[in-house]
Amino acid sequence: MAGGTDWFRESFRQEYDRQSAAIGRFNLAVFGKTGVGKSTLINAVFGEEVAKTGIGEPVTRGSRLYVDKVGHLGIVDTQGLEVGKDNKEILSELSKAMKEMRKLPLSDQLHVAWYCVRGMDRRFEESEADFIRRLDEIGLQVVLVLTQVPVRDGQYHPDALALATIIADQRLPLAGGRPFLINAAADPFSGQPAHGLKDLLDATFQVAPDGVEEALTAAQQIDTARKARQAQGYIAAAATTAAGAAFIPIPFSDAATLVPIQLGMMAKIAQLYSIKFDRAALMAIASTTAATSAGRATFAGLLKMVPGAGSVAGGVVGAGVASTFTYAMGQAWLTVCQRVVRGKLGGVGRALDNEVIREAFVDEFKSRLKIRRGDKQSA
Repeated sequence: MAGGTDWFRESFRQEYDRQSAAIGRFNLAVFGKTGVGKSTLINAVFGEEVAKTGIGEPVTRGSRLYVDKVGHLGIVDTQGLEVGKDNKEILSELSKAMKEMRKLPLSDQLHVAWYCVRGMDRRFEESEADFIRRLDEIGLQVVLVLTQVPVRDGQYHPDALALATIIADQRLPLAGGRPFLINAAADPFSGQPAHGLKDLLDATFQVAPDGVEEALTAAQQIDTARKARQAQGYIAAAATTAAGAAFIPIPFSDAATLVPIQLGMMAKIAQLYSIKFDRAALMAIASTTAATSAGRATFAGLLKMVPGAGSVAGGVVGAGVASTFTYAMGQAWLTVCQRVVRGKLGGVGRALDNEVIREAFVDEFKSRLKIRRGDKQSA
């Protein structure tokens, strides 16, 4: 059994690493004066783990701009440089870095900037407007965020609205043409709710360059519907690819095409939901019981549940069976990932219940097989 586990784990690791590289990284620069709530905002959108990052590494050699990398997210910070006091130095460093980054792969470039202003400060200085114009000139799309904005009965505080109007009237090169009014964290004492984060995220997606949408989808933690849509795309693509790998000999120990497709799909969905490798591998083993004594009869037990699959000892897998099998596996794996992330099957920091995971996966797998067959029969 140990040999089977080792084989599966290593195969899954290879796909996990490969899919991680394929998704890439979204890099965000966050600017604003001290006390505007940048860290709270970042954590609200991308998760608490981001707050634990340190100084990071220079964006380019010798730069005083640093990038902290957490999963598929990079946050660029100005260590030792303060916005409002060191604007010229920051912009000079940033301009040089942007020129050098254009020679690098997309995942190593800087993609979007958030400029944060405290919504109740009641003023927006000309130096801040100039800073935003310069960011635009050096090639950075800017999303302007008014932070810590109070709301009551669905109405923003009048002072924040007045400030937003003042900024909008300056016709700055901003994403969406206006500031986004945000309160990143709910305050139980005052009763102030969190609000505006989804609008901010949507604006960021709008201006992010082509090629980083997957990374931004994986990095953000507030739009679960967007993650689910992306995962459905992965499943559909894998099912289509599996259909193209039809007429594969059974058992899968002789196949070099179908298993990697399914492992790649599972690894990519795990990446999308920010499930780290060790946890994802345990979940995958528990879900599929793939670690047999031989170590290579991966998913064979699940395949027996697919009508028309033929015998495991011989025969071939047709396009319809391969597609149906992969689709049902993808839907079952997505359900397991979503439930683990929500803490329903042993969440972050808690032990996984292998038997519960296996049961959840198989139940969803069987259910999806029925749905898929029903769709094909009615077509």
